[in-house]
Amino acid sequence: MPKPATLGTLTSAVISGVRSTLVTVEVYRGNGLPGETIVGLPGAAVRESLRRIHSACKQSGVTLGPRSTTVNLAPADHPKGGTGLDLPIALGMLIAEGELEPQRLADCVCLGELQLDGTVRSVPGTLPAALAARDAGIKSLLVPEPNVAEAAAVECLDVVGVRSLADAIDWARGGLTLARPTRPAPAPPTVLVDLCEVAGHALARRALEIAAAGAHHLLMIGLPGSGKTLLARALPGILPDLAPEEALEASAVHSAAGRLSGSGLLTAPPFRAPHHTVTAAGLVGGGLPPRPGEVSLAHHGVLFLDELPEFRRPVLECLRQPLEEATLSLVRGDFHVTLPARFQLVAAMNPCPCGQGADSDDCRCTLGQVRGYWRRLSGPLLDRLDLVVTVEPTDLGALIHDGPAPESSAAVRRRVVAARRRQRQRFERLRAEMEDAGAAAEQGHAANRTSHSPAAAPTNAALPAAWLARACRLTPEQQRRAHEEAENLAISARGWHRVLRVARTIADLAGRDEIVYADLAEAFQYRQQGAELSAASR
Repeated sequence: MPKPATLGTLTSAVISGVRSTLVTVEVYRGNGLPGETIVGLPGAAVRESLRRIHSACKQSGVTLGPRSTTVNLAPADHPKGGTGLDLPIALGMLIAEGELEPQRLADCVCLGELQLDGTVRSVPGTLPAALAARDAGIKSLLVPEPNVAEAAAVECLDVVGVRSLADAIDWARGGLTLARPTRPAPAPPTVLVDLCEVAGHALARRALEIAAAGAHHLLMIGLPGSGKTLLARALPGILPDLAPEEALEASAVHSAAGRLSGSGLLTAPPFRAPHHTVTAAGLVGGGLPPRPGEVSLAHHGVLFLDELPEFRRPVLECLRQPLEEATLSLVRGDFHVTLPARFQLVAAMNPCPCGQGADSDDCRCTLGQVRGYWRRLSGPLLDRLDLVVTVEPTDLGALIHDGPAPESSAAVRRRVVAARRRQRQRFERLRAEMEDAGAAAEQGHAANRTSHSPAAAPTNAALPAAWLARACRLTPEQQRRAHEEAENLAISARGWHRVLRVARTIADLAGRDEIVYADLAEAFQYRQQGAELSAASR
């Protein structure tokens, strides 16, 4: 006697950019001509899943007979890719076949890739899937065992990790009980290079500390071997650890890209250093479906571009929107995704194509070659950099002969953490002032139109322009002198706002609530060379 037609339903998730969309997997097994069809805009990997599923089921001790099978992935108008739907489709087929009862899988998000022997492989996007499940009020998550640590970082979820399809079947039948995994201990701060290894460079070290304290963008110009790359790689060691919400956001990006290790969430700011041959898609993201690029992988961290003028100009121009708005909007075919991109840009370059410096007797570059080298960087891009500093070669005598040890990264990091704490407290105070003034709704609307949201990133670099007057109060004399200096340097309105933010950070490092003119003067100093370089690039 033929089996009655049955329907198996459960929930899974697919990646869209760096977020997950919950997908309802419906499997209909009926009588009729044997055949299997997947509908609902499945990608190539999803269409191939049926062959993996049949082999995995056979190796797991269950057999799917030849029946008319239709798999529907809802919503049907949303493209679905990846291999994470293997496990939920297999379990849905077993429910429809009558091998499993649906009760335990009714309030569960399931994802995983199947091998032919029934082993469940890890899949990208587990953390975004866990966040989507939490937001939808779903209680359980069934994932491959290597993805358990990242899924366990999301509270209010019962995470089950399985090694094979047989494990998943045992759990669905109530015969396998797995304890909720514990969160891994926070990792120590990432230190690529300790500042105690960097001799000299007082001005560059000072600029690096200011950049770290306020999350400002930094460009270093110097001869080859002067220490630019060494200084840039010392930056992660003086940055504060990620706040809990920042860690979730940054880890979700790395999870979506399949780059999150099995140790759980990121705790230190990511440091990305792509080669200068990177494409626009590699830098800002792309593909079908769109995947995050280097700027999104550097979210809440550092993007280091060494040999900046060697990057192709159209690639560098892609940085304008994320530098200003801290997000990226990508449109690729039917896909429209918004990717997070709140990163700190640190770049390094030589003063001329040969690297010796136009003022040196050893320089072989003509004036036209030097100008052409500088013109590889557009003025609008340079205008978005907060600090530009020259890295002078270190005196060989200071390297060869023993002297006082340079200050360590740990000592500088303590000052940076204290400055960040002052900024966070100021943000809270300014928000309270705006609410007391009855302007919270209007300013909140303005903050939503830009990524400079005080709740998102309480750093001076992200300070909304509407809040600058309150955060950076200047006396009439300071305003007069600053106006003269800004006119001398032909600074734009954006440039003036960046000078104010840098001056605010300098005052925070000194522990001052009020900005003094010395803070402004130092901020203008870091802006001066950038203005000269911007003028030469025109």
